[in-house]
Amino acid sequence: MAHTSHSHSQTNLAQTTDAHAQAHHVIEVRTYVLIYIALMLFLAATVAASFMPLGAFHLPVAMTIALIKAVLIVLFFMHVYYSAPLTWITAVGSLLWVGLLLAFLLSDYLARGWLHILGK
Repeated sequence: MAHTSHSHSQTNLAQTTDAHAQAHHVIEVRTYVLIYIALMLFLAATVAASFMPLGAFHLPVAMTIALIKAVLIVLFFMHVYYSAPLTWITAVGSLLWVGLLLAFLLSDYLARGWLHILGK
């Protein structure tokens, strides 16, 4: 009986420790430094791309680099990478929602010259 009680308390302790570790995950400083260096390299890539003769590809290149930087920030600085699956679902849903809003915004902006409205 004492053995069962002892193993039960160890299980509770392990669950409590796991829950605590999941709630308060500590990221190593080395990871933060590596992400910071990556963000600075992507910043330099953004500046370098602005001086390159890319023509119509300036916006897609800049948006791709910005998306990569945003994903790195969300995953590591906002701790989504180490969070529960519900947090992942919320983050991905929010990203899809922002993408949908940007798609509608760009479709409106790009289609403004298509109609010839009298008096305008």
